[in-house]
Amino acid sequence: MEFGKVDPNTLDAIDFTLPADPAGTTAILQATNHARPEIFVGCAKWGRKDWVGKIYPPGTRESDFLEHYARHFNCIEMNATFYRMPTVSQTNGWREKVGPDFKFCPKFTEDITHGKRLKDVQELTDRFLEGIAGFQNNLGPIFLMPHPGMGPQTQDTLEAFLTGLPRDLDVFVEFRNAGWFSDPQAFGSVFDMLTHNHYGSVISDASGRRDCVHMRLTTPEAFIRFVGNGLHPTDYTRIDAWVQRIKQWMGHGIQKIYFFMHQHDELHSPELIKYFIAELNKHCGTHVREPAFIPRQSTLFDLPPASAPSGRRPSRKS
Repeated sequence: MEFGKVDPNTLDAIDFTLPADPAGTTAILQATNHARPEIFVGCAKWGRKDWVGKIYPPGTRESDFLEHYARHFNCIEMNATFYRMPTVSQTNGWREKVGPDFKFCPKFTEDITHGKRLKDVQELTDRFLEGIAGFQNNLGPIFLMPHPGMGPQTQDTLEAFLTGLPRDLDVFVEFRNAGWFSDPQAFGSVFDMLTHNHYGSVISDASGRRDCVHMRLTTPEAFIRFVGNGLHPTDYTRIDAWVQRIKQWMGHGIQKIYFFMHQHDELHSPELIKYFIAELNKHCGTHVREPAFIPRQSTLFDLPPASAPSGRRPSRKS
C-alpha cells in the first residue's frame, strides 16, 4: 500500500498525535446509549504466501488461505473488489469458507469510483450489489473511496450517488482529496451530509496524510484504516493512542468499531494486529481474539531474539 508512504528516516519527526474529537463526533456519541460495542479487526487481504508458517500452517494451499485467515480475524477489508467486479458465485464461495460472525467489507469497484467518478454508474452499481449479495449475512459495511480528484466541488455528485443506493446498505466513505480538509466550510458540509443520510466516515491514519486523521464520526460506528511502517517503534505508540481513543469512545456508547491494519508491505500486519488486540483487551476490558502464531522451530544457528521496542512490545522479527 503506497497511500501516505514517507521516507522511513522521517518517521521520528512526524507528529502522530491524534486530533481531539470534533464537536460533531461528540454529538453523535452522546446521542447513543450502547453498553458494549461490537469490534471487528482484520487486514486488507488474506492471500499472503509469506504468512504460511507464520499464521497459516506449513504447506497451506492458496485456495485454503481464506479459511485459515478467518480463524485468526473476524473481518476483511476487501480491496480485491476494487480491482475486479465481484460475482455472486465468487462471493458465495468466499462466504462458505468463514464462520457466521465473520464480516466482509468490500470496496466499490474502481470502474464506479475512478473510471466514471460516480456519474452514470447505475448499471455498474447494480452489478456490484448483485455480486456482493452472495455474502448474505456475512456482509459488513461497504467501503466507498471516491477518486482522489473528487474534491468539495463534487459533493452533489457524491450525495446523489449515496442517496441512490438501497437504504439498508451500511456504507462508509473515505476522502483523499485534501480540499475536504483544508476548507472548514467544505469539511463541515460534507460530514454533515453524511450524518444526515446516516452514512459512515472512514478515518485513515497514514504517516504522510495526517489530514485524513480527521476523527469525525458521522454515525455511532468507526471505520479505521491504520497504515503502519514495518513495525517501526512509532507503529506501537500510534496503536497505544488509538487504544486510548477507542476506550474514550466506548465510554460514550459507540456501537461498532472496524479496525483494519495496513502496512506498505503487508508482511507484518499480523504482528501489529496482535499487539493492538492485546492492548485493547488490556485497557478496554474487551475479549477480542488474538491471532495465533505458529511456534518457530529453533536451530543451533539461531541468534538471541531481538528486544522489543520499549521493553514490553513484540519483537520486530516475524
